[in-house]
Amino acid sequence: MSAAPQLVVHRDKELMAQAAAARLITKIVDAQSARGSASVVLTGGRNGNGLLAALKAAPARDAIDWGRLDLWWGDERFLPDGDPERNYTQAKEALLDAVPLDPARVHPMPASDGPFEVEAAAEAYAAELANAAGPEDHGPAPTFDVLMLGVGPDTHVASLFPELPAVRETERTVVGVHGAPKPPPTRTTLTLPAIRAAREVWLLAAGEDKAKAAAIALSGAGEIQAPAAGAYGRSRTLWLLDAAAASQLPPELYPPAVS
Repeated sequence: MSAAPQLVVHRDKELMAQAAAARLITKIVDAQSARGSASVVLTGGRNGNGLLAALKAAPARDAIDWGRLDLWWGDERFLPDGDPERNYTQAKEALLDAVPLDPARVHPMPASDGPFEVEAAAEAYAAELANAAGPEDHGPAPTFDVLMLGVGPDTHVASLFPELPAVRETERTVVGVHGAPKPPPTRTTLTLPAIRAAREVWLLAAGEDKAKAAAIALSGAGEIQAPAAGAYGRSRTLWLLDAAAASQLPPELYPPAVS
């Protein structure tokens, strides 16, 4: 398991999004300098999309070599391509359509109007991950530079919901989800083993409705009951919160992170 999570608390969700965007730019540029390319796993939801919008607005975004950036997704709603509820559609609107990405390095999860049913869609994405993994990755998924996750009020991350089968998966990197407690019920998601392949995992939580979830996940809860507790990176696990989401955390819980 990685070292204890580090916490960074910002005054409000706008500052959190801007600071997280700046942090992500630095990580991508550093990875590209060190290895020639960078890989990032995006998350949807209001905090994930807020970060992407802040990145789009950041003047420093031009420091990134967008053509040498691989983008993946942590989960997806199994809906038709272009559906406004798909994380990929929302990411395109928030950022992707505005930057010169290499289309071959953008890896959306399959849509429901493609050739796959949901289980086959999960298998296809797992195969894409395995194909992108090199010998240095020591497993069936790339060692992502940064993997971002929004934290739900019920402590879910990606589409790993408390007590559902997907959060119990220990072998496969991607699974189909049926009966998700928030709509739509059918989804595809990375599993905890795939999430833990990342160098850094960043968990984003803003708003009072996330305060209880953050407190539970950071207070030693088990990952089956609180999936966010099981999301950690190989070298770093970073919780990026606003003051409202951090409001139920005991101040002595973790030392503050250094940026």
